[in-house]
Parts: sequence; structure tokens; C-alpha cells
Amino acid sequence: MTAVAEKVHGVENEIVNVRTENHLEIVFSVPAESDFFDGHFPDFKLLPAVAQLEIVTRFSKKYFGIERGVEKIRRMKFSSPILPGTSLLMSLDVDSEKNQVAFEISDATDKRVYSCGAFKAFPKDSAK
Repeated sequence: MTAVAEKVHGVENEIVNVRTENHLEIVFSVPAESDFFDGHFPDFKLLPAVAQLEIVTRFSKKYFGIERGVEKIRRMKFSSPILPGTSLLMSLDVDSEKNQVAFEISDATDKRVYSCGAFKAFPKDSAK
């Protein structure tokens, strides 16, 4: 029997530029080999919106302890496609008391905005 490699929703080159109690600016990239790109326009890979939200909730949890379950999306806008390997800058602003996160993902080089939005996460006690 051949072992199947476990797929990982990979990000690379994660560098924190700014971190305060309620704000984070982090640079990272998503490599072409990441399974985020599997099956999503195979001939012209784009980072799906759901993958972008997954990365936002991942970093919200990692750096601020915000639960990853999204209770309510306040607003979301996906304005430009993200290609594999693009150097991305994510800005997160968090209100931990209200479990609210606002984000923006832009190009780390030319500052073009790819996506932005805000959501309310489930309270810590309910996300088990």
C-alpha cells in the first residue's frame, strides 16, 4: 500500500512586521504547492476567497487567541486575484472583547489590495 502524503494548507516566509495588543502586520506567501490551489483553476492558479479567510482566521487565532469559527461576516470584498508565491501583507485589527476582526490583504511590494473585510468570531466558550 502506498502512503498518501498529508496535504497542508501551507503558507511560507511568515514575518511579523508589527504586533501590538490589537494590531498585527504580517508578511507571508502561499507557495504554488499549497493544497489551497488544488482544483481551483488548475491552468491558472488563484488563491480562493475561502482560503484567504482560512488564513485570516488562522493568524487571528495564533496571534490573538480569537476562535476560528465565524459567527457573522460584517463585510468582505475580494478585489484582485492572488497568484501563487505572491508576497502578501496582512493587516489584522482585533477587538478581543467583542471577538471582532478586521483585515486587509495586500501586495507586500506595491500595496495593491487583494481583499478586506470584517467578521465576528464565536465566543471562546462556544467554539469547542
